[in-house]
Amino acid sequence: MPAISTGKVLVTGANGFIAAWVVRELLDEGFSVRGAVRSASKCAHLRETFASYGDKFELIVVPDITQEGAFDKAVEGVDAIEHVASPFHLHADDPDELIRPAIHGTLGILQSALKHKTSVKRVIITSSCAAILQIEPEPKTFSEFDWNEQSVQEVTEKGRDAAQMSKYRASKVLAEKAAWDFMEKHKSEVEWDLVVLNPPFVFGPTIHHTPTPDSLNASARQFYTMLTEESTPAIRHSGSCWVDVRDLGRAHVLALRRPEAGGERIIVSAGAFVWQDWLDAAPKSMSLQRGVPGSSKDTIHQIRYDATKSFEVLGIGAYRSMEETARDTVADWKARGWEW
Repeated sequence: MPAISTGKVLVTGANGFIAAWVVRELLDEGFSVRGAVRSASKCAHLRETFASYGDKFELIVVPDITQEGAFDKAVEGVDAIEHVASPFHLHADDPDELIRPAIHGTLGILQSALKHKTSVKRVIITSSCAAILQIEPEPKTFSEFDWNEQSVQEVTEKGRDAAQMSKYRASKVLAEKAAWDFMEKHKSEVEWDLVVLNPPFVFGPTIHHTPTPDSLNASARQFYTMLTEESTPAIRHSGSCWVDVRDLGRAHVLALRRPEAGGERIIVSAGAFVWQDWLDAAPKSMSLQRGVPGSSKDTIHQIRYDATKSFEVLGIGAYRSMEETARDTVADWKARGWEW
């Protein structure tokens, strides 16, 4: 499909951590944006944040993404879709609390896009490296060819007794597979293509509504906790992989602009970490945790991701460093007047 460099883009979950940065990146690149939110109460902060863009930014309320036809009005007249909305929390009893909205929201927006196929040219879905990784006995570098069948199997076998993280990971696997299956089933009908972006942990400053640390989303809240609360020996060997939310926002724009991204599943990752790395990268402050500086230098990371496609297909250039992400995030906390 041709690159999309102008037009109107629908962004779902526009009041969220990642989606708000996607909105900003799109607006800064000259696109018009229609942001979808669940309720009118989510609109005020977004209108204030993006007021300078005038009528290039608009909002629409989609109360329940699991309802049939929920996105029919939202997709009218848009040239592309960035589907970012998906539930993420670690207190689900029934796995369907996460799985059902993840799948139905994804399929719902694709079905609505199919109804309006004459205007929509590309759909980008934010999946996750949670749909890729599996727990292996030895360190492994995962690629886009990998799928997390472990979590799906655990949830299938254990149901409510499955680990909370497995419930979330299964929701990402099943929603993403549903999207690819939809494309295969309707390949003779659709006039647009699909791109899926798979980030790991997402960190960085926030521009969505976050009046207190408790209002941070899960990954940003964990980042705040690890840097501000009393550290434990686990910080030297506990971690994963990460990307700055601003780089992820940029990746969403590049995924629209690059013709070769169509039909691709793309990992967007800046690299591996253990939490001590972030303590070492953070600005030196008596109020931030220090851990044992330098103690993570010989760490063997159990999980890594091959982000080659993000460079070769998206042309992302270079990712932000830990030092830049940590500096800007801590500066954001201070600007908000947060104490710790």
